[in-house]
Amino acid sequence: MAAVQLSGIFKRYGDTQVVHGIDLHIDDGEFVVLVGPSGCGKSTLMRMVAGLEEISGGDLMIGGTRANTLAPQQRNISMVFQSYALYPHLTVYDNIAFGPRIRKESSAKFKPRIDAAAKMLNLGGYLDRLPRALSGGQRQRVAMGRAVVREPSLFLFDEPLSNLDAKLRVQMRTEIKALHQRLKNTVIYVTHDQIEAMTMADRIVVMNAGRIEQIGRPLELYDRPANLFVASFLGSPSMNFVEGVIVNRTQGQGLALKLADGGEVALEGAPESAVVGAKITLGVRPEHIEITTQIPDAALDVEVVEPTGAETHLYGTIGGSSWCVTTRERSKIEPGQRVALRLPAECIHLFDTESGRRLV
Repeated sequence: MAAVQLSGIFKRYGDTQVVHGIDLHIDDGEFVVLVGPSGCGKSTLMRMVAGLEEISGGDLMIGGTRANTLAPQQRNISMVFQSYALYPHLTVYDNIAFGPRIRKESSAKFKPRIDAAAKMLNLGGYLDRLPRALSGGQRQRVAMGRAVVREPSLFLFDEPLSNLDAKLRVQMRTEIKALHQRLKNTVIYVTHDQIEAMTMADRIVVMNAGRIEQIGRPLELYDRPANLFVASFLGSPSMNFVEGVIVNRTQGQGLALKLADGGEVALEGAPESAVVGAKITLGVRPEHIEITTQIPDAALDVEVVEPTGAETHLYGTIGGSSWCVTTRERSKIEPGQRVALRLPAECIHLFDTESGRRLV
């Protein structure tokens, strides 16, 4: 196992810089997920850690050793790709054994490791099969078995579940997390799927345009996003937003957010940085909004009702912005209705509209 330290890492292709001064420490045995939209630099960053991309600047330390110029095979890592990268003419056993054989290990030495990996990954009955006779989930297990047998200090996963259907993705998420809990290896996992990030990570690194936006434990980022980008990226359905100007409430004491259509949203417990006249963006997650029969904080003009079984999503507009309200009650609300809402003060997020930063 190994700790990983990235200090000022950047990547440049000609005059174009795509990764900008990444500073990140990953503890020994930690499961860290790099998440962000396509093109944010997360896969490029992982490939630099793997030695598949040259590092343009900065220092990469793996297990206390500077790895910038080490060849991939010298870094004691194993990488699992989105495409499985299996040899179609080799059996499952021979695919898993390919690495040890290339390193000229004896069969007596690596066979017990293959047997243990096959048992761990439920591949015992498939060792004589070719990859074409396996399902997508089984092929991904073979790729993981090949990585496990190498006994690396660092596992790298590059969007390994993207080719699987929804049910298999859920199953494989659980299996990868369980594998990490058994082996205790350091893991860097790249995905654009924020559900994977939330359910698997010890810590999440949210990236955007080649930079780190925020690092933290999943629920820390979910409950207290540092800026508008993180707030909008994590959560499904995503956080609701509406822009406005802080004013003194028309009725009663305290502050309110005056919206573009003239409506107001009460701001209970607003931070000191929320001053009258400031342009801010209010955010609140769909599941934190309450439907009320009392004096409302806001009102939703319902356009679409989407029942999912366990929950019902109400889609509509507030202040000209699209919003979603999630309720666990079997709602009889119909499109065209106006619904009174309560926005609990402890669940409201306020951001500076211009900079996108959270108001604290």
